[in-house]
Amino acid sequence: MGLKALLAKQYAKHIHNQDLKWLKKPIESQHKIFSNLITKASNTVFGTDHGFKDIESYDDFKRQVQIRDYEQLSPYINQVVEGKENILWPQKPIYFAKTSGTTSGVKYIPITKDSIGNHINSAKNALLAYIHETGNASFVEGKLIFLSGSPELSKKGGINIGRLSGIVNHHVPGYLRTNQLPTYATNCIEDWETKLDKIIEETQHQDMRLISGIPPWMQMYFDRLISKTGKSISTLFPNFNLMVYGGVNFEPYRLKLEETIGKKIPGVELFPASEGFFAYQNSQEDDGLLLLLNSGIFYEFIPADRYYEENPPRITIENVLLNVNYVLIINSNAGLWGYNIGDTVKFVSLNPYKIRVTGRIKHFISAFGEHVIGEEVEKALQFTLEKHTADVVEYTVAPQVNPIEGLPYHEWLISFGTLPTDLEAFAKELDFQLCKLNIYYTDLISGNILRPIKITVLPSNAFIHYMKSIGKLGGQNKVPRLSNDRKIADELVIVN
Repeated sequence: MGLKALLAKQYAKHIHNQDLKWLKKPIESQHKIFSNLITKASNTVFGTDHGFKDIESYDDFKRQVQIRDYEQLSPYINQVVEGKENILWPQKPIYFAKTSGTTSGVKYIPITKDSIGNHINSAKNALLAYIHETGNASFVEGKLIFLSGSPELSKKGGINIGRLSGIVNHHVPGYLRTNQLPTYATNCIEDWETKLDKIIEETQHQDMRLISGIPPWMQMYFDRLISKTGKSISTLFPNFNLMVYGGVNFEPYRLKLEETIGKKIPGVELFPASEGFFAYQNSQEDDGLLLLLNSGIFYEFIPADRYYEENPPRITIENVLLNVNYVLIINSNAGLWGYNIGDTVKFVSLNPYKIRVTGRIKHFISAFGEHVIGEEVEKALQFTLEKHTADVVEYTVAPQVNPIEGLPYHEWLISFGTLPTDLEAFAKELDFQLCKLNIYYTDLISGNILRPIKITVLPSNAFIHYMKSIGKLGGQNKVPRLSNDRKIADELVIVN
């Protein structure tokens, strides 16, 4: 065992012992964070506008702070972007994470001196949790690749601006930076396909041991490597022993990735966003993500099926239930208050508190009242693939409300690597699995309001062409699993 691996194991044990302190008192940890957030922000413009000095309880907070998305919080954020101080948080942000909104265009998410540790330490601790549990620290002795956005930063209002993955790149610990690939210059290439070719050039002869990124782009990287070298990934990188991923559900990609690599590789799933790093997989024994309750974020939860009520119920960690779909709301030391990040989660454990990400509150199909969500289409496909051999490269689902003939239906637009031997049977099984998962959809099928799903087969590179056509190829960009309109579906067909 090398020196780096030995020190990493000792450090992992230290961090584990630190984490045990808040893991044993999760509710108390959240109460403490809530109190600290309110106290520290009480003299900000937002705190003054919302009577923070008069808040003595969570009930007070709910009465005085409404739920907001980015558009609703933007009057305050815009002041911060203009360079004004003490608006949402006492400090000016040290960064803005630049991201794209569905209705607001470019979004500028503040990252403060207080909140940067949430992003950096959480990513680090996810790896340390893996090391502590498994005893495997060998990856720190080899090369590590992080498929990320450009680390180049611009300035606005005197504050550095960049993609979150690029910002985080500036904070890779020194003991790992010498192991990190690709090079800084390559990471700065904006065109994804040019960048990918350069990454392959830099990494194909290296001792790659850890590879991190969102699953579809890892698959694209592996496919290009195989095409260029004619070798399997396990042959190219015999010491490759850990994947780190997030952003989308891994299961639809698992079989294809394992086949491409040539063997099963342990993985660590993360739940990061520009607004904060919320959870990570801390055990190989289950796939639940440990919710980070001691990292500068106070969490609220709204039952997803009641989110669009005029006054939906808001609860804290101590009142959540297992297997209920919740909209995740955050309050943070970045100055985000009552902020809806757009993701929905379910608790799979309450001791410790572990979640699964189930989708996006705005990503659903309910053209006829069925309210099919991302988790359901992902599970339906997963269960179908267990019975029918096929490789699914990428997919999305949309309603067809006005077909040329016959009843309306849900259209699944799928890029296959390998087609199922019987596409009709595959579609029938997929529809059957969706019926099992969603009773409202079942009722619409049995009531002859909808007909069973239709699969439209697209070329294997269809989604790459689509993302390129809208200027979002690469990085952390991904296609929504489902939409309640046909914008994406129709554009996919046109592009391909």
